[in-house]
Amino acid sequence: MKRHFQPETLMMSHGYHPEWSEGAVKCPIFQTSTFAFRTAEEGKAFFEVAYGLRERGAKEKTGLIYSRLNNPDMEILEDRLTLWDGAEACAVFDSGMSAISTALFEFLQPGDLLLYSNPLYGGTDHFIHHVLTKWGVEVRGFRPGASREELEQIIVSSGKKDRLGMIFLETPANPTNDLVDIAMCRSVADEFSQPGRQAIVAVDNTYMGPLWQHPLRHGADLVLYSATKYIGGHSDAIAGACLGSAELIARMKTLRTFFGNMIDPHTGWLLLRSLETLKLRMEKQAENAQIIARRLALHPKIAKVHYLGLLTPEHGEAYEIYRRQCTSPGAMVSFEVKGAEKEAFAFLNHLKIVKLAVSLGSTESLAQHPATMTHAGVDPVEKAAFGITDALVRLSVGVENSEDLWWDLEQALDKIPAPVTVKSPASAAIELV
Repeated sequence: MKRHFQPETLMMSHGYHPEWSEGAVKCPIFQTSTFAFRTAEEGKAFFEVAYGLRERGAKEKTGLIYSRLNNPDMEILEDRLTLWDGAEACAVFDSGMSAISTALFEFLQPGDLLLYSNPLYGGTDHFIHHVLTKWGVEVRGFRPGASREELEQIIVSSGKKDRLGMIFLETPANPTNDLVDIAMCRSVADEFSQPGRQAIVAVDNTYMGPLWQHPLRHGADLVLYSATKYIGGHSDAIAGACLGSAELIARMKTLRTFFGNMIDPHTGWLLLRSLETLKLRMEKQAENAQIIARRLALHPKIAKVHYLGLLTPEHGEAYEIYRRQCTSPGAMVSFEVKGAEKEAFAFLNHLKIVKLAVSLGSTESLAQHPATMTHAGVDPVEKAAFGITDALVRLSVGVENSEDLWWDLEQALDKIPAPVTVKSPASAAIELV
């Protein structure tokens, strides 16, 4: 009987055979720029497939040509990543922004409309507003919790209802954990698609990683990652990934070839290493985050905690989306201290175990101030509207001992200065008496 193995088991061997590399149990680093052909005819055949001059045969393997096109470390990494999301194909890149920008360039044309969720990661927000618009792409954002009718109205009022090219989502949103209904956006994209051109639904799934949410199952065409985060998980590699159908990913790989923004062999090897512990790391991070979030919610110096694990039926649609789309509340916790920037900085400056640094999803816990760091370039009016306040702190929970983490957070919270109470002359007089 043939057994269907789980992804965490297949991460140890899928796509690699030791006999290919002198019996090495682990895939070596193929640190080479080019690959030798056995014959000129073989080289011709490889290039025909690589440049789309013909379809690959049913039993024909993709030939190795040059590491800008393909490399064993890159190909094995792509094969293994498809297992978590149930995707037909994957393309990996030298950063998350490389994956995002390549997708936006490939599937949008001058004159198209891009509809996107808010808030977005600061780099994505900047690219949409300051790069895509230079190429004649119309961009329209929608607020957290927007209804289907509101999305339809935004599209119609843009005057571009026949040119909707993509709906780009980040869910949960960075840094507020706001949720977007992927299936609803799929339905809207279908409604405004034109004959011969389907509007694409792309989801940045970095916050949930490959374990806690699977956008393709809810109607997304593309799922994107900063693989630097949970996939890499050790703060020692920069990478990105895009997954979807074989047809769409083939287009992404073609543009990647000419942009030259592919992953390098050593980074590919590092991510193969990291995939072996992905499930263990992420499960421990989520376990820690749930403990921390519950305690933060009860702390007297915290005004509000944004964490999926604290959602209840009283939160209405957000709770329903969470229950439908996510398999875990994840390990990203944002919270507002009582006060503003001064109080948030006092907390951050007194952390001892948690590192004051941007990024997320790694083994170590990291904290930062979105309003002045990752989202510094976002329009101030939009930051205020979407809850990215001066009091907001973003915490990426790592795999440390949860009691040690709480000790660190609690002692840093204790360093936040108490609010100064200005007493009226009347009350002061009463005290004197």
